[in-house]
Amino acid sequence: MQARSTGKDVFYMAGGKIDAGETPVAALHREIREELGVGVAAYAHLGDFEAEAYGHAPGTRLHMTCFTADLDGDPHPSGEIAELRYFTVAEYAAMTHVAPGSMLVFRHLQSLGLID
Repeated sequence: MQARSTGKDVFYMAGGKIDAGETPVAALHREIREELGVGVAAYAHLGDFEAEAYGHAPGTRLHMTCFTADLDGDPHPSGEIAELRYFTVAEYAAMTHVAPGSMLVFRHLQSLGLID
């Protein structure tokens, strides 16, 4: 599932920055509640990824600690999120604007057979 923030045209994975003193797992729970309006029932660490940060100055790097998760309800746009959509890897790759970090993680999930 991809989330599009209000006023943006690019879809990203739900999530965000880790606050000072916050663990990646605590950030996972907070960000999912803020952006998808649901809680995390179970999760597994998927990996740590680095990519070019979309929409920032060239050379700006993005570090992502990613998880797979089971949610405790049906996600819906919440907070700054305007829209949620599901994409196959091919559909996402064909879009005009694609976040390199999201594409990297999607390709990894695809290599594991977890998504199409």
